[in-house]
Amino acid sequence: MRFLTIMFFFCAFAWADFFPQTVERTVTSVSKDGITLCAPFPVNGMSGAVLHTYAQGIKAITATVVQTSEGIKTIPYESIIHNNLPAVKTSIQVGDKVIGGYLYDTVLLLAPDAATYERITLSTQKKWVHPDLYAAFLSRNKDGQVTKKNLAAFSQEYQVGLVYMVKKNSAVLYDPKSQKIVAQKGFASTPMEAQVPFFTRLSKIRSGWFSRETKGDYYELMEQFQ
Repeated sequence: MRFLTIMFFFCAFAWADFFPQTVERTVTSVSKDGITLCAPFPVNGMSGAVLHTYAQGIKAITATVVQTSEGIKTIPYESIIHNNLPAVKTSIQVGDKVIGGYLYDTVLLLAPDAATYERITLSTQKKWVHPDLYAAFLSRNKDGQVTKKNLAAFSQEYQVGLVYMVKKNSAVLYDPKSQKIVAQKGFASTPMEAQVPFFTRLSKIRSGWFSRETKGDYYELMEQFQ
């Protein structure tokens, strides 16, 4: 029992170390070519939320940025839609705070089967977004495929920071805002047979969305994310 306990905590630490650390930075300069931060993000591909402080200490997210090999770039910002609140139109300013890896603790897991899903979620403490929600989102939008576009839309609606994808003998962390992989590692004992398009308890709904419209197999679908 003592051996099993030690192994569990060792595995939990290994899984946790896989995730890029969320960091706070400050904008030091702004130009037409982009912005400069006081220090870079831990990894290229990481997206971040720009936080501006207004009068009386009111704070709001005003922009989204992503770190590339060329530096920090802004990407189209989509705020949470709320009909009773005005849209934020403040430009990025020197002194603004930037949260790199914003919402990275909220993770959608795409796994080939229930056993793999359970293996990961039990060994890592994150705010796991169940793939059933993503499956329902695809059905609602009549889209049986896993794509970068619908992952971005789903992640915006459900405030998902990362997508954890299990590939054939590897695992990756995909940032749906930057549409880049921010971490990857080997992953042992992936099953030969996998549920299509991914593990979800809604896969046998008689609507037929998944059985008729999804092409290829699970591992082939995951290979589009490089």
